[in-house]
Amino acid sequence: MEERLIEVRGQKLYTAYHQSSEEKPVIIFLHDSLGCTQLWRDFPMKLAEATGCNILMYDRLGYGKSGPMLTHERPVNYMEWEADVLNDLLAELNISNVILFGHSDGGTIALIAAAKYPEKVHSVICEAGHIFVEEVTLKGVYDAWDAYKTTNLAERLQKYHGDKVEMLFKAWTETWTREDYRSWNIEYLLKDIQCPLLFIQGEADEYGTLDQVEKTVSQVSGTAEKYIIPEAGHTPHKEVPELVLSRASVFMKQYG
Repeated sequence: MEERLIEVRGQKLYTAYHQSSEEKPVIIFLHDSLGCTQLWRDFPMKLAEATGCNILMYDRLGYGKSGPMLTHERPVNYMEWEADVLNDLLAELNISNVILFGHSDGGTIALIAAAKYPEKVHSVICEAGHIFVEEVTLKGVYDAWDAYKTTNLAERLQKYHGDKVEMLFKAWTETWTREDYRSWNIEYLLKDIQCPLLFIQGEADEYGTLDQVEKTVSQVSGTAEKYIIPEAGHTPHKEVPELVLSRASVFMKQYG
């Protein structure tokens, strides 16, 4: 795994790249709102081995081994901005044929990037992404905030994010619970997604209902499939990794 700090828009982003084949696409892994490259654990390499694809993981600004956020205040469209940063990172690395595998916020960023940069995105696997705000999502955020205050969650996150934890947690919780964020919605972008899409979600996802899945697959322009996993929660790739690896591999080989 080749690890590098890449400068994008004047900020340092940590990247980890593994090349298997010059002909195959690069799977880009996009982490969730509290995640980072390290928290994917061995899942990316297992998917690379199963498909023969190359993989790139990176930490968004303020996460993992990347530079710190400049402020915890985010605009309502912060995930669109993150999709633009991803596009700039790909340009910096001269990568133009990608499969996006995004989880939670990362899944949303994957959908936005596929809509805005169709010439680069070969296909998308969106795991537990969001296209609008639901009450169950807000409850999940408030529950996480309680856990942050009453358990050792902050300490556990510091292992991966160091002294950036308080800023990133504040950015996540305050943005999603802000009054002006209630109307956030990216459904208007879905028609611009032309590439194949696989939407994976746990049936017991504590951050979103199956409406997120149904309304996404019904509005994209390309081929769209859904994979709903009974009893799984918000992180199927950790809870039932073999099921996700198997389904993702079949999808990627089918549209390879």
